[in-house]
Amino acid sequence: MEAKIVITILGILLIILVNWYFFFSKRKATVAELKERGIQEVKVTVKGGYTPDVIVVKKNLPVRINFYRDETAECSDTIVFGDFNIRKPLPAFKITTIEFTPEKPGEYTFTCGMGMMKGKLVVE
Repeated sequence: MEAKIVITILGILLIILVNWYFFFSKRKATVAELKERGIQEVKVTVKGGYTPDVIVVKKNLPVRINFYRDETAECSDTIVFGDFNIRKPLPAFKITTIEFTPEKPGEYTFTCGMGMMKGKLVVE
């Protein structure tokens, strides 16, 4: 009887921990680095997700995101910025550059081609 109680309590704690991680933990944002000619640049590694998965940029300045796909998983073979009409293949073990200029502040989602991996672009 005592073992069942301990297992039940551990199970409940594990459920709470998993829910906190996926729904309530804050993701650390990365501010794009300002480069030559006012281009905001950031490198994103694609491997089971996006690292970083939250990118902060300023509006009306060109953005350059260099995606390095460090895997061959089929899900990560395309990057999609739906709000900017961008859909581009990401070849494995290569850098793929996406460039655009966001004109409106807001939060914009980017995903893999299947919509399973997600990141966020915050335009200030």
